[in-house]
Formats: sequence, structure tokens, C-alpha cells
Amino acid sequence: MSHPYHADTIARQPWLAFQLAGQHYAAPLSHVSEVIHDHAPTPVPGAADDLLGICQLRGNIVPLIDGRRRLGLDAAPTGDAESVRIVVFAYEGHRVGLRVDAVGDILRPTAEAIDAPPPNRSKHDDDPVQAVLAWQGHFVALLDVPRLCRLAPDLHRVA
Repeated sequence: MSHPYHADTIARQPWLAFQLAGQHYAAPLSHVSEVIHDHAPTPVPGAADDLLGICQLRGNIVPLIDGRRRLGLDAAPTGDAESVRIVVFAYEGHRVGLRVDAVGDILRPTAEAIDAPPPNRSKHDDDPVQAVLAWQGHFVALLDVPRLCRLAPDLHRVA
């Protein structure tokens, strides 16, 4: 499995940075609907391990994914509980929330700072990392929102 990455296309848009388990990630700002404070979702029996449940957001039912579990990270929270947020993504009429440890800055990467992700880093077909950005002394994994939220055409399942 490989993700085609196009540094020029990626660099044309701003990205919202966030942290999970001390690692840096970002998603295209164009797919971010809003960022809200964390709250307890309603569990969904039999759901995937990374689906925390569903929540109601302005009259809409929104699935809430645990960002740590989705990306295969340690599920134990670290850091300040007050900084935990839910990033709500919108894609082709779908809305999905992702619980993150903290939200960061808006990144405006240059094509020269973007590279392909390391090969063979995941055994999952729905790995959402599409590229890696060298940013201020660390690396930021740039995520493909449809894959992250399992909304890609070949992965039409939220949980």
C-alpha cells in the first residue's frame, strides 16, 4: 500500500496541527469543520475499538473517533486534560469527530519541506498518513481525512 503524495498540492493549502501521544499530526484546514471542547460520547455497542461513540452536535449525530487508537498510539492520555479537543472533520456531507490531545498552529508548508512517508510503517490498508513535513525541528505526519475517518470510497465504514 502506498499513498501518492504531491508536495505541490499539499503546499497549496493550510493545515491544522494537533498532537497525539507527543507526536505531531496535521489535517487540511479545508476539511476541518470546527474544533470543540471534549465531552463524553454515547457508546455504540459492538463498535470498532477506536470509535468512542456518538455525540450530538447542533442537531447532527457525529461519530467520535479516538485519535490515539486510530493511529495505533498508546491509549493512555498524557498531558493536560484541559487541552484535549475534538476536531470535527467534514467530507462529502459526512462529519466525524477526532479526539486529540491538543490543537496547535495553522501550518503553511513549502513543497521542499514535504516528503513521502517512510515505507512499511503500517500493516493497515487504511493508514491515513499521506506525507511527512519537516517543521520547526520535528516531523509532522500529514493526514488524509477520508482515510483517517474511514470515508474513502474503498473504506465506506465509520467504525
